[in-house]
Amino acid sequence: MAKVIGLGGIFFKARDPGALAEWYAQHLGLQVEAWGGVRFDDDPKHPAYTVWSPFAADTTYFAPSTQPFMVNFRVDDLQGLLTRLKDAGVTEDDSVQESEFGRFGWVMDPEGNRIELWQPPS
Repeated sequence: MAKVIGLGGIFFKARDPGALAEWYAQHLGLQVEAWGGVRFDDDPKHPAYTVWSPFAADTTYFAPSTQPFMVNFRVDDLQGLLTRLKDAGVTEDDSVQESEFGRFGWVMDPEGNRIELWQPPS
């Protein structure tokens, strides 16, 4: 059965993502990368990791959710999980995006939180 296999990341809105990232680097020792976030490697044998990333306060990436955050979950079978969720009546974004980072899909939970589902590349 297609399922979540780990936490992919925490994304949240910030008034000044760059300054906030600098604060986390200075005070908590996070290794902020040039793209503005942090990648935590969970297991060097697998092409997956956990991301911490502040987004601009006016981002529309979390839409249609009005929440200031979005959780990303790693999944083992994106298409299988999206099909199962759609059959269960879960609101989903009809698009799936593919990139060198893997495949991505989105659904909404019952409280209006957008959830990003990520199947890392093999």
